[in-house]
Amino acid sequence: MKPTVFLFGEAEKGEFGIPLICQSLPELCDALGNSPEESQGISYAIQTLLYSKQLLFCRVEEEGFSVRDYIKGFELVKSERWAPQLQAILIPGVGDEEIVDAAMGLCSIHNSLLVLTEKDLYDYLIGSRPIIM
Repeated sequence: MKPTVFLFGEAEKGEFGIPLICQSLPELCDALGNSPEESQGISYAIQTLLYSKQLLFCRVEEEGFSVRDYIKGFELVKSERWAPQLQAILIPGVGDEEIVDAAMGLCSIHNSLLVLTEKDLYDYLIGSRPIIM
């Protein structure tokens, strides 16, 4: 079985918060349709498939803000049955502390990497923590 990348993002089609396994670009296109203009999820999904990884895509209503969709996706993938070789979790557009903390918990369970953009990491680090000068 190929290593799996768990990715969250906006899409034109699909159920919110339910992970979907994709192994090819046509399958991705048929299942999720187009990407909204500001979304990064589908772009990363395409890259994942081009690097010959299995994709587990979870559609969210709004990248970075639909906490319910992220948490639902994390809960469904906690068991080894869903993703026995979960290599990485990508949550583009997310700086929300609750979402990032839940993703880190899932990474601990699966011994996988959490991938954030530099901007998202910065947002997470300064989010609700006091700034000391």
